[in-house]
Amino acid sequence: MPLLAVNDIHTYYGHIYALKGISLTVEQGEVVTLIGSNGAGKTTTLKTISGLLHPRQGTVDLEGERISGLAPHLIVSKGIGQSPEGRQIFTRLTVMENLEMGAYSRKDKEGIQKDLDHVMKLFPRLAERRSQAGGTLSGGEQQMLAMGRALMTRPRVLMLDEPSMGLAPVLVDTIFDIIKALNEEGVTILLVEQNATRALSVANRGYVLETGRIILEGNAKELAENEQVRKAYLGEE
Repeated sequence: MPLLAVNDIHTYYGHIYALKGISLTVEQGEVVTLIGSNGAGKTTTLKTISGLLHPRQGTVDLEGERISGLAPHLIVSKGIGQSPEGRQIFTRLTVMENLEMGAYSRKDKEGIQKDLDHVMKLFPRLAERRSQAGGTLSGGEQQMLAMGRALMTRPRVLMLDEPSMGLAPVLVDTIFDIIKALNEEGVTILLVEQNATRALSVANRGYVLETGRIILEGNAKELAENEQVRKAYLGEE
């Protein structure tokens, strides 16, 4: 049984038919990536999994338990943590307050402190800036904060939506090093990323989306070597 199973989901924005029968799985301990051009349905897929959008048809299961149809905060409590596109941190709250917000539904004080310590070790920049307002951080630091806040939910599946967007190349390297480190610690990751080359370099498997449909799937090495993927998403002629 996969840890996360998305089964034939059809999702709309009003009358716009955005997802047209998406099915995918994520196994325990994997990094699975969704790649595709803007408007392909990558973020919509994550929003449907997290309960921000409800599919008109199809289901989402977490280790065999149906989570589609639940309120977003309940889905978080079940084990889906998300670092959203554009970071969406609380700009007026401090770094520490942002991280504490990630654990708002948890009651295990010792566990929360342990996870805070772990996030600070994982992201030393956040430890240095723990008392700064989130809005005063650089783009890379805000991305680290968004990821740290998602980790504070203690997710069974960590969903990362465009973690390298708008970052300088050196910070992109840092973010992908952190993704690899998290996975080596056993964190299961569903990654949406415009930078297909980097996404496939850290993933075990991938799905290629185009206009709301999955057109290709396979292990990351196969996709990186696929001529169609190389031309469309890896910038090769």
